Amino acid sequence: MKTILLPTDFSDNAWNAIKYAIQLYNDELCTFYLFNTYTPVIYNVGFGLDTSTQYILNDAAKTASETGLKELMERIAKEFGTNSSHTFKPLAKFNTLVFGIKELLDEQPIDLIVMGTKGATGAKEVLFGSNTVHVFKHIKAPILAIPADFAYESPHEILFPTDLQTAYDKTPLNLLKDIAVTHNSRVNALHVSTGYELTAAQEAHKATLERFFSGGAYLYHEMEQMEVPEAIQKFQLRYKINMLAMINNKHSIFENLFFKSTINKIGFHLNIPFLVMSVKK
Repeated sequence: MKTILLPTDFSDNAWNAIKYAIQLYNDELCTFYLFNTYTPVIYNVGFGLDTSTQYILNDAAKTASETGLKELMERIAKEFGTNSSHTFKPLAKFNTLVFGIKELLDEQPIDLIVMGTKGATGAKEVLFGSNTVHVFKHIKAPILAIPADFAYESPHEILFPTDLQTAYDKTPLNLLKDIAVTHNSRVNALHVSTGYELTAAQEAHKATLERFFSGGAYLYHEMEQMEVPEAIQKFQLRYKINMLAMINNKHSIFENLFFKSTINKIGFHLNIPFLVMSVKK
């Protein structure tokens, strides 16, 4: 039984991610948590709102959240019908998105978070909206981000860029392998050259990856020295990639791409689902 967290703000973007998750795990036993966080309209203490008025604002926000989740449950039932393998549970929390997810993760195990993402309009260099970036940065759980308007397609070709610097026995690659096995996917490991030969540690990590994915479709690719976003885009021109998967840990490719000051200079636009896996502490 998998537990999948589906954060929603009731937007079309969030709905698209929910649909993707349901289809991705169509034939697996899953509990889906439909998760909405709410906070009342921020008020200025200078307005002199008394305690009773504050409670009214809280109750209104809570009611709107619970109503939205109820309507979402009905929409899922109408579009997907009954699936005996799937259970849906609505969760409304008085909190911000990041802290609400953290609180929930402390209460129960979650195998994967699936959420929609939409880059800021008018800024091509922005890969994701602020909510998604904050979740990537502060939540140490597997996250699958679905671009706006992405129509579901089975992830037959998965691209996995790696610098071969990670000890893979400390990384939750089982989730990636499970998706690959379930959907008969090929995992394409991609290493972009730095201009130097692989170190002994990198060679060992490369061998570990090959052993881990043995028995399934797995290919290792080496590309000449260039920026990683450019390498990913070039790879996508050669192959029909349905999903991008990366590891999020200190000093990783992911860390350098998204949380360093150079992010605004990269100009990397993602148009396929993006699986982010965090290294266990």
